[in-house]
Amino acid sequence: MNRIFEVRDLRKEYGGIVALDLPSLDIERGELVALVGRNGSGKSTLLRMLAFLEEPSSGTLSYLGGREPRQEITLLLQAPYLLKCSVFQNVTLGLRLRGDRDDLPARYEEAMRAAGFADPQTMAGRFSGQLSGGERQRIALASRIILKPKVLLLDEPTAHVDAASERMILATVQTCLDAGTTVICATHDRQLFQDFSTVREVELKRG
Repeated sequence: MNRIFEVRDLRKEYGGIVALDLPSLDIERGELVALVGRNGSGKSTLLRMLAFLEEPSSGTLSYLGGREPRQEITLLLQAPYLLKCSVFQNVTLGLRLRGDRDDLPARYEEAMRAAGFADPQTMAGRFSGQLSGGERQRIALASRIILKPKVLLLDEPTAHVDAASERMILATVQTCLDAGTTVICATHDRQLFQDFSTVREVELKRG
């Protein structure tokens, strides 16, 4: 099966206000999908639903024909929260919560290098309060990709970072795509993925 998500008549309401109204959407394995649209069109809402963090008010959302999505999908929020602990602890937290502690230093280094850090060991002992905004975003991204997800969901990942961090984040997205990961990104910037060989743009309308 190449189809990883299948959406039909998906609708989400909060207190009677329609946040998302999406008649149909199919996403294939390994795709890069850019969700675009004006503020309030439901991009972030759709990402949370694709992460199975929220249930629809109506309609259906299927992952791999009904397969259990936990531990296969991860979401990076626009302003990710880092714990007040070391970078190493933040990046490896998800693995440790799963009880997966095998070879953590090597897996930490691989994820950090994929997120654009040339010297992961120097970063390992630093704390979140010592980091720039771009570093925080990339460390949060490293904490997702260390889990080797089948689906990586990104909510405006470059909105509050400098140009250098943006380039590194985009390079990380390409690395994930090369590994077969499906990447779905909400963005206000229609040119964000202009240098990628393939990207499918999905425009959401206000409800």
